[in-house]
Amino acid sequence: MNAAPIAPGSTIGILGGGQLGRMTALAAARLGYRCVVYSPERHAIAADVAAGHVSAAYDDEAALARFATDVDVVTYEFENVPEAAVGACQRLKPVRPGIKPIHIAQHRLREKQFFASLGIGTTRHEAIRSDADVARARALPGILKTCTEGYDGKGQIRVADGERLAAAWQELGRRECILEALVDFACEISVIVARGLDGVARCFPIGLNDHQGGILRTTTVPSGLPSDVLGMAERIGMALAQGLDLVGLVALEMFVTKEGQVLANEMAPRPHNSGHWTIDACATSQFEQLVRAI
Repeated sequence: MNAAPIAPGSTIGILGGGQLGRMTALAAARLGYRCVVYSPERHAIAADVAAGHVSAAYDDEAALARFATDVDVVTYEFENVPEAAVGACQRLKPVRPGIKPIHIAQHRLREKQFFASLGIGTTRHEAIRSDADVARARALPGILKTCTEGYDGKGQIRVADGERLAAAWQELGRRECILEALVDFACEISVIVARGLDGVARCFPIGLNDHQGGILRTTTVPSGLPSDVLGMAERIGMALAQGLDLVGLVALEMFVTKEGQVLANEMAPRPHNSGHWTIDACATSQFEQLVRAI
């Protein structure tokens, strides 16, 4: 697919019609780009500030084809857009980031395996696919998570022992899961990396995050963490962007242990809630950096 930059005056297609799509469209307009939003919702908040809106299901191949034909490049505002929808667009126009980041991010076990392939440390974890896996599980106490469709604390249950693990797996519908051992961490952080078509990548300053009930409540920048920890987090973020062959934006949430070790938790190949501070505090926000990158 054409890897040439998309000039101002061109049209960006955004899969997803939520708040992140809205803020991306606003940033794009300031840089001279039009945006067309594709979403199943008839009244999508991103569409209110876009030049166009296609309201259709993500499995509507004809609508996806019309959408992709009418734009110059496609991006997505959240990682749970069906992979098939991204693929349908990619057959017609460049999708940035492409299908690889979304394929990895949509499956928690696949995500952990990808981190490991890049030499990025993670929490101790194991796959739970059968009663036998439950019986021999050792990553306890831990958190049992569905491999797919979990978001903002959904699809996960904290388990203390094997008995509770068995009950939790039943509660989650005996679906493919990942059991992640609890980490005695000092804090949670995130890094947001932008990477362009030319392979040049840059990190925003590391944010110190506070989650409550699985939902991000505050991000503090500067984080106040030691320089060696910040350097380690930045190197991990850059390695991830390189490993994904990213064109766009990726956010990586991480744990910092009490010993100063940095462990990857989960990634999001799109603008992230922990980066909203960049709108007012940086020369270019995460949303503008996404537009510039793609």
